[in-house]
Amino acid sequence: MKKVNLEKNVYQAMLERLHFIFQEFDNIYISFSGGKDSGLLLNIVLDFRDQYYPSQTIGVFHQDFEAQYSATTAYVEETFQMLEKRSSVELYWVCLPMATRTALSSYEMYWYPWDEKKEDIWIRPMPKHDYVINLEHNIMTTYHYKMHQEDLAKQFGRWYRLSHGNKKTICLLGIRADESLQRYSGFINKRHSYKNQCWITQQFKEVYSGSPLYDWSVEDIWHAYYLFDYPYNKLYDLYYKAGLSVSQMRVASPFQDYAKEALNLYRVIDPQIWVKLVGRVQGANFTAIYAKTKALGYRHITLPKGHTWKSYTQFLLATLPPRLRRNYINKFNKSILFWHTVGGGLEEETIEELIEHGYRIKRNGVSNYTIFKNSRIIFLDHIPDDTDDIKSTKDIPSWKRMCFCILKNDHICRFMGFGMTREQKRKLDYFKEKYKSVEELDHE
Repeated sequence: MKKVNLEKNVYQAMLERLHFIFQEFDNIYISFSGGKDSGLLLNIVLDFRDQYYPSQTIGVFHQDFEAQYSATTAYVEETFQMLEKRSSVELYWVCLPMATRTALSSYEMYWYPWDEKKEDIWIRPMPKHDYVINLEHNIMTTYHYKMHQEDLAKQFGRWYRLSHGNKKTICLLGIRADESLQRYSGFINKRHSYKNQCWITQQFKEVYSGSPLYDWSVEDIWHAYYLFDYPYNKLYDLYYKAGLSVSQMRVASPFQDYAKEALNLYRVIDPQIWVKLVGRVQGANFTAIYAKTKALGYRHITLPKGHTWKSYTQFLLATLPPRLRRNYINKFNKSILFWHTVGGGLEEETIEELIEHGYRIKRNGVSNYTIFKNSRIIFLDHIPDDTDDIKSTKDIPSWKRMCFCILKNDHICRFMGFGMTREQKRKLDYFKEKYKSVEELDHE
């Protein structure tokens, strides 16, 4: 699949997609996080509905993670108050205990927003509205206590379908391809799209998710806010004053991988919330202070004397609680097996460099997850201790990379490529250059 220019702008293309959605699906609801993308999507869809399909009921789903800036809470409250006045809008504000990943601690993989056993240290009080879904008022029959946050979001879709006549249902998401290579790859490599629409994915039987603004750039998003004068989260104004780049302005749980380096901003932007964050999740204060230091694996780490990277990794594994240790071991074993049997797609420059340095490797077909269909390479010997002698890329296996995952509290092992498609620096530059103009993914 490649990107092609169309004789229309992204807004016009999105309106065509919305017509497709309203004609194809019986039940439509929007996932609203309080960020710029979902906020814009919410406003555009409702205005579109009012103009073209006024009889269609729209659901609004907000998954509340308890820990967030006061500005985000205010924006969500204001938005729901506005939605209360709009006709044919159903509101669902979910505040249920759920397992949410944390990258702040070597001893905890998850923390649990709205854990009823820790109500005395909740970061903010439980919202009080008739449409709030919590343990005292839980209408979600597909919810399981302390289920994973991703599962909760998906199971809400199942419950929504069941509670709305068992008819074909779609959840609209504010996800854009240019946010990351992982999301870009998710669109271009989608295998189970709905009627050849790469931006629609099936979740369960008769339950789908769609991203109608998937080809918008961040400039498109803010341009639309300006043109339509929609309300937005004023947290972005504070981010701008704090000197953050556009890519750093994220509305997400402060304890996850992407947000931990900006955790210290809570001290300055929202000191009252910061005090509660420190007492709520283990490691918050330590991470805020040391997120960009050797203490959390941000800078170059020196191998302890007498250790190889493999022995140091095994030493660190032995210090972890059983649950975390099993998590890392499973990830590492999966990676080792992958590089011995399937192989990752590498550029020719990297392959030649590996051969020159004496690595015993073998080609194993081509990779469909690289834009240039690079050769998949498997390692015939043991996984290297480190690959510091390979300068063209870091995306090859080594015990050093495994060790860094532990030191960074990277429970998902993103540093090793899990959960994302890692591409070479040249490809990243290639994508950025192409995204300078308004283009659309060809989904024919």
